Amino acid sequence: MFTGIISDVGRVRTVTPGGDTGFTIATAYDTREIAPGASIACAGACLTVTGTGEGWFAVQASAETLSRTTLGRWREGTKVNLERALRLGDELGGHMVSGHVDVVAEILARRGEGDSLRLVVEVPAQFEKAIAPKGSVALDGVSLTVNEVAGRRFGVNIIPHTQAKTTLGAVQPGDGVNLEIDLLARYVARLLGKDLA
Repeated sequence: MFTGIISDVGRVRTVTPGGDTGFTIATAYDTREIAPGASIACAGACLTVTGTGEGWFAVQASAETLSRTTLGRWREGTKVNLERALRLGDELGGHMVSGHVDVVAEILARRGEGDSLRLVVEVPAQFEKAIAPKGSVALDGVSLTVNEVAGRRFGVNIIPHTQAKTTLGAVQPGDGVNLEIDLLARYVARLLGKDLA
């Protein structure tokens, strides 16, 4: 489990295609403290660490992960929001995030709003009912509050701190972002017989 509070922005060092695609990611984390098998949310996708070295860690992504996320678009140099897994006793500063990306959403617009950045995001039709005003979403792993919803579109504000400490300050219209809907919305939809996948 994660909170959607990004603690590092890493950079893809290598991409290795194969049965599962391998990535090495440069990080400011002390990788001596990261055990193989640990979970790290990478742009919102929970991935298992398969190896580490000084200043980097390695992960693999299955075909399922590549099909539901932006990871298949990663190239050498791609910047990646990172969050270590929540530990018992850690502060829950954002909201409960599983690291299970539901779909790639599209940035439709960005504009300044005070010191903040307003993003308008569009989701596929089957997900529109899972987004609620003042509810929570994770975009590329960042916990955000939904400001308003209009059909398949919703708006979020990115404050200056989040712009500086995550990749969201650089997104542009047409970019895809990994979207994880609120866990409660996912289970309510299931109970109502409205699978979102």
